[in-house]
Amino acid sequence: MSEAESRVTRNQEIVITPQKRSWIRPMLVAAIAIALNIIAYLIIPPDLAYRLGSLGYIGVFLITLISNATIVVPIPYFGLVAALSPGLSMVGVGIAGALGSVIGESVGFFVGRSGRGVVEQTRFYRWVQRQLEHPWRAFVVLFALSAPPNPAFDVAGLTAGAMGLPYWIFLSAVFLARLVRFGIVAFFGGAT
Repeated sequence: MSEAESRVTRNQEIVITPQKRSWIRPMLVAAIAIALNIIAYLIIPPDLAYRLGSLGYIGVFLITLISNATIVVPIPYFGLVAALSPGLSMVGVGIAGALGSVIGESVGFFVGRSGRGVVEQTRFYRWVQRQLEHPWRAFVVLFALSAPPNPAFDVAGLTAGAMGLPYWIFLSAVFLARLVRFGIVAFFGGAT
């Protein structure tokens, strides 16, 4: 490499294009959500997990129901579900967590159904809206957005409700995705 090329390479700045910039905020929010869940898992008082553990699957159901009923404000609950998992069946934790989670997420769906102007018209909202216009695509998109920990799913739930998507499509896609999610949480939590 010549000296001129070397100078150009050293003087180049990192350019963040608008396309790259649009991914920074979601990635930052996801990193914060993951960090909060890890911190919550580490600071859970053992007696809290023990007391809730006596409720078994009902405890898992209630925790996921309450945590997912909030709209936009993420509540870290994976650590608590993982702490309750030892001694419980992985399938049972998956079903209880998925059922509580989908009922909690239904709050956003019905808020969207009642107030069609609730969500800001962002590019993500418009993309979700286009996808939800087709029932099978709606199922796949809702499944894909709700399986991983994803704060953007609230926008999808609100949008699904606002667009009048049939509730059974929302319910089945989110329930199946959350079965996957809570099966993984139960596995890492040490469920049998």
